[in-house]
Amino acid sequence: MRMTQMLVRSGLTVAAAAALPLTLTATEAVAVNTAINVTTSGTTVQVTTTDCATRSNGSMGNASLLSSGQANFAQGRQATLSGTSTSQAAAWSNVTTGTYTVIVVCADGTTAGTQSVTVSPVSSPTISATATATATSSASPSRGVMGGMGGGTKDYGAATYAAGGVLVAAGVGATVWVLRRRAKPHRL
Repeated sequence: MRMTQMLVRSGLTVAAAAALPLTLTATEAVAVNTAINVTTSGTTVQVTTTDCATRSNGSMGNASLLSSGQANFAQGRQATLSGTSTSQAAAWSNVTTGTYTVIVVCADGTTAGTQSVTVSPVSSPTISATATATATSSASPSRGVMGGMGGGTKDYGAATYAAGGVLVAAGVGATVWVLRRRAKPHRL
């Protein structure tokens, strides 16, 4: 039984080791094929590349943002690449939620890359009635937050502290009286 388990484990290890180079090769092929980097921030999509370094007629190239129903470069929202010989970029603002394809074509006609991007819905903060009520009061407490003070921000007067002291003293006195009474032997 133990020998069978060892053989099965060894076989799985060998199979995983044999599959690892194939997985790494496939990942490298995808990484080499894409020379653009697409990022999103809210409703803005930005593409950067380093492949369109040469200018032709003052332009480094164009980028196109295609939605799911569009098939070629000319159908998408186009933006001109700008930047330096080391880095070129284009951006689109007010992009609605959805999945898009970004294509970058350099000024010399070569395609720098194609990449898909998903624009997520932007969550806007909601203003509630309690938020507006606190906005009209002072912006910050005068003495900070009194954490662990049990009632936190209210300042009690001397009478309240005196009454609390009397209750604590009465509780200590009652505890002492009960414990002393239990310690005495009962007489019958």
